Amino acid sequence: MSESQGLPKQSELRTEGAARGTSETPKSDALLQVRGLKVAYGGIQAVKGIDFEVRKGELVSLIGANGAGKTTTLKAITGMQPITDGSIMYGGHAVKGKGSFDLVRMGLAMVPEGRGVFTRMTIHENLLMGAFIRKDKKGVEADVERVFTIFPRLKERRTQLAGTMSGGEQQMLAMGRALMCQPKLLLLDEPSMGLSPIMVDKIFEVVADIAKQGVTILLVEQNAKRALELAQRGYVMDSGNVTMTGSAHELLHDPRVRAAYLGE
Repeated sequence: MSESQGLPKQSELRTEGAARGTSETPKSDALLQVRGLKVAYGGIQAVKGIDFEVRKGELVSLIGANGAGKTTTLKAITGMQPITDGSIMYGGHAVKGKGSFDLVRMGLAMVPEGRGVFTRMTIHENLLMGAFIRKDKKGVEADVERVFTIFPRLKERRTQLAGTMSGGEQQMLAMGRALMCQPKLLLLDEPSMGLSPIMVDKIFEVVADIAKQGVTILLVEQNAKRALELAQRGYVMDSGNVTMTGSAHELLHDPRVRAAYLGE
């Protein structure tokens, strides 16, 4: 989808073949705006000029098959992967040139694919690492307890080394650690990957609760059905392009999406 045609209203469903020619006036409530983003690995163009936005208070899902460019997009947003062209605006500020440390200070946090916990640290120590930018000791302690309320299993094992935990428990810890920096925008990269059905239910339940608390969320997820059931809006990526966008409800019931990503 080219941004020259503008982003659709939630009641519209656009594809790459939609009419073009109108420019979009940026919405004042857009927390994240991505315009013409291109990312390359060597000579391979992994992301080919995509456009999307996430508005304050939204839960937006980015779905697509393996290799579509979803994770690369998140890495570009967080400064982990250099961009070839385009712009990324977060909170009205250009992201290009800012390090991940700076972005965390600005309230942008990411839970990476594969969790990325500190395996030789305890659960409690991992959570404190999530609050490394904060100086309010009492607030940090209160937020640790808040995470333990969300994930009681972590409280039971707070002195356990993170590397000895199951995949589902590590996912809980990675999400809890991200919450410790009090994010305004939370990026979640494949939070359900490799988890049991029961743990998947728990993770999506927590994602929904976090969104209800007012945290803006961009969710990258291969489980398209669950992701779209949670979201207000969605984008479909294929081979480095955004090919469809619309309300999550419309995408969930679109025959093309159902055939490609829901196995129907």
